[in-house]
Amino acid sequence: MEYTVVVNGKPEGPYRLDELKSLGIKPGTFIRKPGMDDYKEAHEFEELRELLGFRFQQTAPQYFASFDQRLMASVIDYFLLMIAYVFVVLILYIFIDTKVFRIGTALSLLALVPVAKLIYSSFAEASVRQATIGKRLMDIKVTDMIGNRIELSVSFGRNIAKVFSVLPLFFGYLYSFLNKKQQCLHDVILGTLVIKQRLV
Repeated sequence: MEYTVVVNGKPEGPYRLDELKSLGIKPGTFIRKPGMDDYKEAHEFEELRELLGFRFQQTAPQYFASFDQRLMASVIDYFLLMIAYVFVVLILYIFIDTKVFRIGTALSLLALVPVAKLIYSSFAEASVRQATIGKRLMDIKVTDMIGNRIELSVSFGRNIAKVFSVLPLFFGYLYSFLNKKQQCLHDVILGTLVIKQRLV
């Protein structure tokens, strides 16, 4: 296994595990090994804790998803849900001949799209991936205030609380521009963050 180490802001290496001991690595040194999408701090690696005598330290997130990243993730999710909606409507139209019933069915199902989004987002953001498909494509995820996975109940509460972010005039979403951690109002209410991967 080989490791890339960030020294003075620049990636260096790769180094073998036995070579790392001579590099003066500190617990907060950023390190990455093959197969990882992002750098982690040295104390987050079990083998480095054993090698260098570090203790694991819970590190609060420092990189937060911007408003445009969150908006694009939501657009992607709604786009995918609308594709599913159209598919379901077309299937139902095979069994419905009356024009009035077709229109009524289409409108009824359209009203359920936001409900489907709430349910899907709640389960997806409480899952191991901590993100919907849209968020995964934007490389962002939902966490608690110290970066851990949130409970399903918190996830449902967060998505229901988006009602307060919409009213009045989407101020709850615009509030993210005033918040250092770029939290929307529903994030503040439930104590959640939307974070992105570290950039080194």
